[in-house]
Amino acid sequence: MAQDSVTNKRAHRDYIIESTLEAGLVLVGTEVKSIREGKVNIREAFARIENNQAFLYGCDIQPWQTAGEWFQHASKRPRKLLLHKSEILKLAMATQQKGFTIICTRLYFKGRRVKVELGIGKGKGHSDQRQDLKKRTELREAQREVARFNRR
Repeated sequence: MAQDSVTNKRAHRDYIIESTLEAGLVLVGTEVKSIREGKVNIREAFARIENNQAFLYGCDIQPWQTAGEWFQHASKRPRKLLLHKSEILKLAMATQQKGFTIICTRLYFKGRRVKVELGIGKGKGHSDQRQDLKKRTELREAQREVARFNRR
């Protein structure tokens, strides 16, 4: 079953996303085929800047079933991100601030290419998560009341 996009649902729950950025990804052929089959997990994926280059860590792309052992890829290897120099500097400056990190929020196809949406975010505390849950609950209850009122 082909999948167009993989989202990291925990990213918006655990982090306050300040801004997003699109990046290309250097992949091997079997990795692209596994992504097309939807055998990818980005729940723990994050980016890091090393030697003026960006790398994606924690992205778990399962091995492609029909490939031989010679053509197989490592499932959690670091993958290079394709970004302009100015974008890399922007990410490096953002991560130097206390508490900010680069999270992978989405992995998707744009034409034939695989793209990654990176979010620059700051970790939420438990009280922030509770407040978000409270707001969602109140909004849901208000929508139910409006729907119940409109049915009459």
